[in-house]
Parts: sequence; C-alpha cells; structure tokens
Amino acid sequence: MSAVKWLVLLAIWLPGSAWALCSVVVPATAVAFGSVSSIALRTAVQNSSSLNAGLSCTGSLVSLLTNNDHFYATITSTQTGLLGPTGDVIGYTLYANNTTSYPIERGTPFDFARNGIIDALGLLGSVVPKTAPIYLGTITGSNVAAGIYTETLSIAWSWNYCSGIGAGSVCLGRDISSGTTSMTVTLTVANDCTITAPNISFGSAPVVSAFAPVTGQTISLACTKGSAYTVGLGDGLQAASVGGRRRMAFGGNYLAYDIFKSAGTTRWGSVGSARRASSDAEVNPGNGLGSGSQIFNYNAKIYTDQTTPPAGTYQDSVILDVGF
Repeated sequence: MSAVKWLVLLAIWLPGSAWALCSVVVPATAVAFGSVSSIALRTAVQNSSSLNAGLSCTGSLVSLLTNNDHFYATITSTQTGLLGPTGDVIGYTLYANNTTSYPIERGTPFDFARNGIIDALGLLGSVVPKTAPIYLGTITGSNVAAGIYTETLSIAWSWNYCSGIGAGSVCLGRDISSGTTSMTVTLTVANDCTITAPNISFGSAPVVSAFAPVTGQTISLACTKGSAYTVGLGDGLQAASVGGRRRMAFGGNYLAYDIFKSAGTTRWGSVGSARRASSDAEVNPGNGLGSGSQIFNYNAKIYTDQTTPPAGTYQDSVILDVGF
C-alpha cells in the first residue's frame, strides 16, 4: 500500500510537470480617464484602462487552454454609466485585450479563455504573477455638465481550467474557483467652449470721418452644458491705455477704434462689468448649452475725433477670453 502511494506522488512531481494558480484581487485597480474637456468628450472617444481587473494568475503552463477551460468575467453595476453631479450620465464600452473586437456586455459572462486572450496575456505562462487588464472607451455624443463622474463596477470572476500538466500533457488537476471584486471608474469633465469670431473689416476711406460703423456683427459660443461664464475682449496690441481706446497700427501710426456691446455704445472690454455674461447673449441667453450656440451681438466704429493718419493698412489683434 505504501509503494502505491509513493508511485502516485512520484508521478505528480515528475520533472517537466507544470502548475498554475489564479486568485481574485480585491479591489481591482481603479480606472481614471483624467480630466477631459466637454467638447473632446462629446466629439471623440476617450480611452483608459486598468492593468488589473481583479484576476491574478501565476504558474508555468506550457500548453494552450482547451475548449473545456474557461475564465468568465461578469460585470454589473447599479448605474448605466458614469454618473455626474447634476445627474448626467456618460456611457462607455468595456473591452478585453485592448481591442474593440472584444466588447464586454454588462451582465453577460465574457470568457477570457476564448479568442486566445488568456494565452496572449501570458497569465498562465509565467512564475511572476500577472493580471488580466480591461479597457474602456467612452461613447461619443455625451452632452454633459462639468464635474466628476464616477461608477463602481462589480466584477464576478469564475474559472475552471487544467492547472497541472504532467508528462505527455496529461492533466494532473484543475483549478476551479470564483470570486468577486470591485472597480472604480472616474472621469472629470472640464468646462470648454467652441468659439466663432469673424474678423472685423472697416473697409477703406480717405479720412476718418468717412469710415462707416460696422454693425450686425456676432460672436458665437458653444460652451459646456450648464456653465455660467463671461466673455471678455482684450484691449488689443497697442491700446492707448488699459481700458482706453483700442488702436490699429501701421508703422508708427495709429487709428483709434473700439468694439461695443450689442448695438449700443458701451465698450466691450475684458475686466469686471466691461465683460459680457452668458445670460446677456442675444440668442439663447443663460448657461451654456453644450451642443447649442449662444450668440453675442456687437458693433465697432473708428473714432472720428482723431486726426486722419497716413494712408496704409492698419491692423490690430484682440484676444477673446471666456471665464467660468
């Protein structure tokens, strides 16, 4: 009887046998998309990943997994995506093996043993513990407010595979186990705007009194949903003084002009009350719409109480800034 036991143990530990063992890591490594502008989020896929989705394996198996082996990951959540401070939700897709060819559907077991994912990752082929990563990509079109968006995923792992291989590729044992871990996903949406501001042209005239005012001009802004902001226009490159008349230049000569709010005579500037609030827009006044535009009207004129400067092409550059 003792001899039989000895032979069995000898067979298990014959040179060339290989073993592997997997376990669930709690919690899984968090996923952080970082800070993304609302415009970039709405128009382009944002990608992130976790190098550890909760499954860690070690061993030195030399054969590939068979159809009888599986590594199931079932991902669930009480939410439908990343939830923000105002109730907006950012949708995203989960993927295996860093490719959109292997999407993971929530609530449906995904087998990491299929498509060679476990083998490609080398989870069972190294004596150094390795983990199963997971990849995420946002769904374009999200029109959401600024803020921190979060979701906690529950990942239930279940596996059954040949964990010990002896001479002749004989399976000497199976690793059958399961466990559940959690993974936190975060993304910060930052305020941003798309700005459309056409150039101003006064045309040409022989004397300053002959320049006609430029009217009916507009600046269009599409800013983050729900954002309250102000719009300022700088004093230009060669203003007479801070907050003073703007001036176009040609050589060492100047031509004074200014830009005024709406159709009135109140100068549009960059400081304090000289700025314009989003609630002051002529079209869609109020907080930002995200995917919709708000229109600000203005007019511009050349001051007629100045001496006509030498002929030439006079130019200036004015900075438009948005403050949140």
